[in-house]
Amino acid sequence: MKFTVDREVLLKPLQQVIGVVERRQTLPVLGNLLMVAGANGLTITATDLEVEIQSRIDIKVESGGEITLPARKLADICKALPENASIQFSIKDQKAQIRSGKSRFTLATLPAADFPLVESIKGESSFSIAQNKLKELIERTQFSMAQQDVRYYLNGLMLELARDQIRAVATDGHRLALCDMPVDIKTPDKRQVIVPRKGIQELMRLLESSDAPVEVQVGGNHIGVRNADIRFTSKLVDGRFPDYDRVVPKGGDKQVVANRELLRQALSRTSILSNEKYRGIRLNLEKNIVKIQAHNPEQEEADEEFEVEYTGSNLEIGFNVTYLLDVLSSVRSDNVEITLSDSNSSCLMREPGSEQYRYVVMPMRL
Repeated sequence: MKFTVDREVLLKPLQQVIGVVERRQTLPVLGNLLMVAGANGLTITATDLEVEIQSRIDIKVESGGEITLPARKLADICKALPENASIQFSIKDQKAQIRSGKSRFTLATLPAADFPLVESIKGESSFSIAQNKLKELIERTQFSMAQQDVRYYLNGLMLELARDQIRAVATDGHRLALCDMPVDIKTPDKRQVIVPRKGIQELMRLLESSDAPVEVQVGGNHIGVRNADIRFTSKLVDGRFPDYDRVVPKGGDKQVVANRELLRQALSRTSILSNEKYRGIRLNLEKNIVKIQAHNPEQEEADEEFEVEYTGSNLEIGFNVTYLLDVLSSVRSDNVEITLSDSNSSCLMREPGSEQYRYVVMPMRL
């Protein structure tokens, strides 16, 4: 195995796959990258047995072969070399020889046969979607995923495939984010799959803000996303996602329309003096006015008041301010519409006049 590659050409795929590699592994080979050189260039693969990312670079290979190398050490060497450096790579006596200018590195290797590859996706539904659309679908919802919840099916993002639409839903039991994206899917029945948290985070890093298409494949146990140079595969969470439709409030009779950025700033300021553990703030709604209040165990208080569009009856309701701020960071319109029923019912937040993005936040007692 022998090839020469420019530092920048090698560094990008290394950075794309390195996030999958855990710092502590049950198997030594999981700390390594699988490198396969041949007529089609060089492919670099990383896996943690749950998520696999493979990146391909189009280079001329002097002699082909396959080997696994320590992931972090290889990435650190590439980062440490000067810009535009040329790297000569070869294998001798089961050691990797890396040369660049007057620098020499010898890395230990493990056999490529020991590297575990994720099985190919079977029984699949497949569709094509622009990268920026898939990225937006995930960005607008992933913040509501649970973290290390015993209800393991909440520690991921649920994708629902229906005819001509893909829907993403995430919830941690206290809030819910839902986003619909039109896409050309030919599927006779609705299908739900749950992509684990780490898979979603790695996919977010890979997707670019371009309208170039990616191919999405959904099998019985895996989901795959690929384009010409990147192949992402993740196991699916084996569980049943809760009936999210029952959680989305319907028929709320109190509607607030506020400037999104002004509301975000007001909540941020008020939250400084909220309880650090519970992050509770109180909203008092009166005609065309909202008052925001926070206090903490040190008897410190914050009050903020500003104008909104509201003609309903007076209402006092408490929320976790972090949940509201997460939604306001996701909404991209100038204004935000908040629909409420009473102080004990969840609120529905969305962009005015749009059902594409919907956010549900449960109230909290203060």
